[in-house]
Amino acid sequence: MTENIVAAKQPLGLWKSIIVGIAGLFYAYAVWNALSYTFTVAPAGINAYGWFVLIFSVLFPILVFVIVYVLARRRTAAELTIAMIAGLALVAVFWMNVAALSMLTTSFLPL
Repeated sequence: MTENIVAAKQPLGLWKSIIVGIAGLFYAYAVWNALSYTFTVAPAGINAYGWFVLIFSVLFPILVFVIVYVLARRRTAAELTIAMIAGLALVAVFWMNVAALSMLTTSFLPL
């Protein structure tokens, strides 16, 4: 007779939990910064493209954090750290593009 063996989920581990927690704080800061910028720019009046870019800049760090966590949770602590740092670098580059777009062009302003 055969038995169905279900593999139990392994806990994340102390070091990985600390790494995910600290990286999560940096990602949360990126979200907070994007929200703050959205509330600063919104009263000036922006068009639909501007709303799309600003809302996506709020959601992008969350999306990157989830993707990096899902891809790296089963790896070693060092690989998880490198993946989280790479994700933060991607978020920083995206944020610099949003800041440059809003400061150097008038595409956010209604026509």
